[in-house]
Parts: sequence; C-alpha cells; structure tokens
Amino acid sequence: MYHFPLRSLALAGLASGLLLTTGCQHKSDEVTPEQDVTSAEDHSDAERETALSTDVLTVAAPQDETVSGSPAAATSGELARVYGTCATRTYAADTRTLTIDFGKTNCLCPDGRYRRGKIVVRFTGANPSRHSGAVVTRENYFVNDNQHTATRTFTHTGNGSYSVDVVNGSVIFASGGAHTWTAHRDYARTAGYGTPQASDDVYSVTGASAGINRKGVSYTATITKPLIKRGDCYKYYVAGVVTLANTKGNTLVIDYDPTNTQACDNTASVTANGWTKIITLR
Repeated sequence: MYHFPLRSLALAGLASGLLLTTGCQHKSDEVTPEQDVTSAEDHSDAERETALSTDVLTVAAPQDETVSGSPAAATSGELARVYGTCATRTYAADTRTLTIDFGKTNCLCPDGRYRRGKIVVRFTGANPSRHSGAVVTRENYFVNDNQHTATRTFTHTGNGSYSVDVVNGSVIFASGGAHTWTAHRDYARTAGYGTPQASDDVYSVTGASAGINRKGVSYTATITKPLIKRGDCYKYYVAGVVTLANTKGNTLVIDYDPTNTQACDNTASVTANGWTKIITLR
C-alpha cells in the first residue's frame, strides 16, 4: 500500500512540514507509486531553512554594525521565538559577520526540530538589517541529523522587501540519499516595516525552484498564488498555492488556505490528478 506523506513547503515559512496524519486510509484514498511526493517533502525542508534565515536576519542583526558584540535588533524574547535558547549569537564588526551557533550536539528549537552547527551571515548591504544585503551559509549544520548546505543571497528591493537566491543547495539525509536544488524567491513586505520584531511582519512570497529529490527525480516547484507569511504564525503559511511537477509527468497542487480564512492553523489541501484531500501540517 502506498500512502501520501507530505511535509509543508513552509518557511516556512515556515516552515512546517506537510504530513498526512490521518492514520489508516481507505482504498479510495490511495495513490499509485507514480504519484511520488518525495519532491514535496524535500522542498519543504529547503523552504523551512530559507524561512529561518529570513527571521534570523530580521531579529538578530546588530543594532550598531560598527561595534563588535552589538546587541541584536530585537528583544531576547524574539530571538528565543525564532531559534530557541540553546543557540549563541555573536557579531564581529571587522568582517560584518553574524553567527548563530547551535553547538555540537542536537538542540531542540521552537519549530520542533533538532539543530546543531552554525548559521553564518555575512552582511553586504549598506545597513545590516531588514535584509539590505547578506549572504547566509551553514557550517557543519544538521537538522534532525540531516546535513544542510546552501548559499542564500538576500538582496534588498525597497520598502522592506527583498529577494532570495539559493545556489548549491543540498540536504544529505542520514537515512541515505541527497536533495539538491536552486531557487529564487521575492518577498514583498506588506506590513511590519520599521519595527525590529518579526511578529508583526507580513510578506507576500512569489518565485520558483528546481531540484533533484533524494530518489533522483527532477522536479520544479512554482508558487502559482502568492504565499502569505505572517510573523505571528511562523510555523505555517496562512494562504497561497504551490504547484510541483516532476519528470514523471505528475503534478501536485498544495493550497495552504483551503477554507479561504487565512487562519493560522495546520490544515492544507493537496490535489493530484483530480484527487483532493485535506491534510494536517506537522
């Protein structure tokens, strides 16, 4: 029997994983092996880490870029909300480098995932806040024991909006296999500009990505209706549609707001070949 497991494409936004948690399924709920959703699972992991990079840039940027050890732009409560309390934050003014170090052993984070290693931010813009320009990398960085490597370049596009380009993205899974991808995202800020906290931020997200999932199948993922990311709902997108297509000719459509209410909840719908099911985001 082949079931339909998903993890969310969130920032995760997000991040949040699309996972069908309805337990046993009836025969009418089954899908064929050709309707492989591994691409959705792998894409979810990538999106989640882009989301974390986004929020780190918002809350952990230094108040004064010229001073090493300058405190974060946001409060300690905001920092803990984004990446937890077991990570340490340092800032070096001479290289304009911010480091979030989760340590060498697994650290449980607010999104329910275990992390170890470092997120390293090299600021390149005129002002190291609000994503005015930065290159974000990972060093010996693992999420739930899966190794993540990617270079994410943030470019300010005005009024608190920015774009993100991902190159050389990869996740090496502890269970075997690897996911590689590239992506471009445009984050148009619609609320929250001018305040240090991330909780009042709202973004409309567009863009596309392409990769090869851990089973060696190529895919594309296109945001066909802008994703809405709210800072007060960091685990899930509250609206938007993503369409995934793979080289086997299969297409999955994920709708983050099947009730049209933009509620901060863990429900979404998945449609494949005319078959639609409400799923639970984990």
